Amino acid sequence: MLTNDATILRLKHDVLYEVAKLAWEGELEEKREEIPYQMIPGPQAQFRCCIYKEREIIRQRVRLAEGMCPTSGKDTRNVVQVIGAACEECPIASYTVTDNCRKCMGKACQNSCKFGAITMTETRAHIDPNKCKECGMCANACPYNAIAHLERPCKKVCPVDAITYDENGICIIDEKKCIQCGACIHSCPFGAIGTKTFMVDVIKMIKAGKRVVAMVAPATEGQFGDDITMNSWKKAMEAVGFDGFFEVGLGGDMTAAYEAEEWAEAYKEGKKKVTSCCPAFVNMVRHHFPELADNISTTISPMAAVSRLIKAKDPEAVTVFIGPCIAKKSEVVDQKIEGNADYVLTYSEIRAIMKAKSVALEPDENSYQESSVYGKRFANAGGVTAAVLQSLKESEDEIDVKVCKCNGAAECKKALLLMKAGRLPEDFIEGMVCEGGCVGGPSAFNDQISSKKNRDALISNADGRGIHENLKNYDMDSFSMHRE
Repeated sequence: MLTNDATILRLKHDVLYEVAKLAWEGELEEKREEIPYQMIPGPQAQFRCCIYKEREIIRQRVRLAEGMCPTSGKDTRNVVQVIGAACEECPIASYTVTDNCRKCMGKACQNSCKFGAITMTETRAHIDPNKCKECGMCANACPYNAIAHLERPCKKVCPVDAITYDENGICIIDEKKCIQCGACIHSCPFGAIGTKTFMVDVIKMIKAGKRVVAMVAPATEGQFGDDITMNSWKKAMEAVGFDGFFEVGLGGDMTAAYEAEEWAEAYKEGKKKVTSCCPAFVNMVRHHFPELADNISTTISPMAAVSRLIKAKDPEAVTVFIGPCIAKKSEVVDQKIEGNADYVLTYSEIRAIMKAKSVALEPDENSYQESSVYGKRFANAGGVTAAVLQSLKESEDEIDVKVCKCNGAAECKKALLLMKAGRLPEDFIEGMVCEGGCVGGPSAFNDQISSKKNRDALISNADGRGIHENLKNYDMDSFSMHRE
């Protein structure tokens, strides 16, 4: 989910870079307060009413980059956070009377309102935001289409209605509802929603001499061009200081193999299951459909699978997942899966770390292949289903299974409602909250069309190994593939 607002992206990336640079230099503690003044030197404001507000926004972004809440004194585990100083310009009233209002004799809007929120002034109707329940009846009744629905962009894109606002119009995220998908982050035209990062933690671990292993998401192939291969990433991560590199498409193979066994068993017992790969989808089930929590697959995600593989050989290893997903951070922070990745970095965050070390991704040969084609396509909508069905085929345990492949949050909610009501015709649900799958994640670097073209070119060079054949190269008996 990309944003076209270059200004917001530049400010965000500049903050990440400044924090990463000071962390590498060991001067973050002493110089963090200088960052707002370096970025906003003044005396004239660039984007807001004054330089003091602009500097406060930068200060709050610095706190997010350090993994803290934007304002001191607030302690919450949610990785998605509102930058309060930046949230101020959106209208509080959702329904607003426009100049189209003729103050007609029929008073259709006033008559349709059951809450007494509409009165007539000298020139037009007026909606009292304190009484308005945002039902929309007035807008539907007005013959002149004079009532506009000014829904906030962040609230509009939230798939689970987790966003409200206080009496001052500042956005509030209901953490009991939030699935941490990150859809709201790039929808805000003021850049007022961001996410905590693990950048400083990762840099500290590398500087401390720990064995820190990079694990790159399957969605990565194609994001940065058709000549940026897994070899490119491996060499760049080694230059940064990572001591080990894995392609998480391998985890896709692992998850597919074990989820295939689970699906086959559930199918024979007449039980329906939902996938566990997408953490935002898992959060949706647990927060909004808790009665279906037992239907979540017990097979761990590809990220957790590769992390356990690494830690089975070296329990002291620190594992870091790199990809386009915000919700993966919540999988680490909230879901508490034993042996899971220790930290998660988005593409923006790893690029800031690389830039601060003067490391760049360089074109390289496409010879580094740790996963099958099916594991590589795990990041696409429908990719999980394709991999699981392939694994069932390879194990000669094919079943006449029907899968509801949900592409996006709306389809996920619809399928879960049907399952809750006992009316889901399919046997299993593959849930991907981001449209297109992980490749359409909130921190994707490139648009899906370009990425798919690049991915197809890179994946076409894969050697055609099957899932089970590929897994023979790894000791799968040294750890468990189940959540519990």
